[in-house]
Amino acid sequence: TRSTRFKLRAHETCFRCDANMMSLASSMTPGVPAAVGAARGANAVRTRARVSQRVGVRCATPRSLTIRCANKKGSTEGKKWSDSTQAVHNGEREGRPRVSDCLTTPVCMTSTYWFKDTAELIAYQEGDYGSFEYGRYGNPTSRACEEKIRLLEGGEDCLLSASGMNTAVCMLLALVPAGGHIVTTTDCYRRTRQFVQTFMPKMGISCTVLDPSDYDGLEKALNEHDVSLYFSESPTNPYLRCVDVERISNLCKPKGCLVCIDGTFATPINSRALDFGADLVIHSASKYFGGHNDVLAGCIVGNKEAVGKVRNFHNIMGGVIDPHAAYLVLRGLKTLSLRVARHNENAQRLAERLEQHPKIDRVHYPGLKSHPDHDVAVKYMKGFGGVVSFEIKGDLWATAKFIDSCELPYIAPSLGGVESLIEQPTVVSYWDQGAEKRAEIGIKDNLVRMSCGIEDYEDIEADILQALEQIPQL
Repeated sequence: TRSTRFKLRAHETCFRCDANMMSLASSMTPGVPAAVGAARGANAVRTRARVSQRVGVRCATPRSLTIRCANKKGSTEGKKWSDSTQAVHNGEREGRPRVSDCLTTPVCMTSTYWFKDTAELIAYQEGDYGSFEYGRYGNPTSRACEEKIRLLEGGEDCLLSASGMNTAVCMLLALVPAGGHIVTTTDCYRRTRQFVQTFMPKMGISCTVLDPSDYDGLEKALNEHDVSLYFSESPTNPYLRCVDVERISNLCKPKGCLVCIDGTFATPINSRALDFGADLVIHSASKYFGGHNDVLAGCIVGNKEAVGKVRNFHNIMGGVIDPHAAYLVLRGLKTLSLRVARHNENAQRLAERLEQHPKIDRVHYPGLKSHPDHDVAVKYMKGFGGVVSFEIKGDLWATAKFIDSCELPYIAPSLGGVESLIEQPTVVSYWDQGAEKRAEIGIKDNLVRMSCGIEDYEDIEADILQALEQIPQL
């Protein structure tokens, strides 16, 4: 009958709308190529039809691509609900505006996600409906940021989390089995070293610690141990050592050993370790990615299978990034290239100037020919980053005098923001270690680490020079 034909057309239209929406949503699903979206949408249509018949759910009227209605009977207006119930549901349940037309990515502040009916939920569980289930497993704002990072690094998948340290810990626990062995380098972030050397042994995990340039030592460790993971920063913190990623990958791959590089100090603007054989790259996105010293975040990007293992572990552990924090990282990434160019320029010029100064004993910067890994840095980096470390000719207190005399940079840990920051690692990060322990791990009392911001170089140089004048002549 005419009425039956009309109903069939309505059902068909509904399914087509579902397919379109699911195709779009599937493109936001971790590790799912956009081309797969249409196929998934079609599968979801079939699943929805099959399950609708099974559970007796009638197809709703054709969904608008403009609003998604949670109330099958239309507006909540006129319902005999109490004031409290109406305050909870009115204005939202009858339909929500399409946000895809917003120029900026919306901040999706939600802890959970709803499904229109059981058929849609089953389609999601079977991988045919692209969405999220719970806030710990993903968020549209976070996913947009992950996709931007993935493409910048040239990886297959990306996972954003609450901090760089959370990313590192999840990566280590997800990829290194109990009783396993890892190889890492001597110069690294203190909290990473602390976790590797004090917590992982509780799981029976042993570690070989090498100088960043000790490739013979790496080969020896790979032959003597069943090594699951090689992990190093490049450049490292605070001496800015650089590792030969391609050489390391060529040694590790035949042994089934994953290579993970912490590229926080480089950023993908200066260096992409994945292009040279690394399996994974991690970042403290609090630094250059955010770029404004106003957010904590971390990320891992690279091999889909490995990132998937980290994601599964992360889903259990938590450490989820707040959607607003994800938005701040997303926004920061838009100007990453512009900012990094200024960071590079300021740090290079400052390093060259300090190397000539009579009150400076040594400058650590991979852009200088005097740096032990300069040739490696030139091979892998387009620019050498915004951090300069240098040693004052003097003791701990002469160095503190210099730090206190600086007027432009803030005395603060961290790096990669628009403001210049300066610190004395002995005081900021290793004060509780004692002189002997600091000497053992190579932290000198006269060491200064400066993160050059995006201020005019002339202002940075003038301030550093006047502060050096305040140090008594030896």
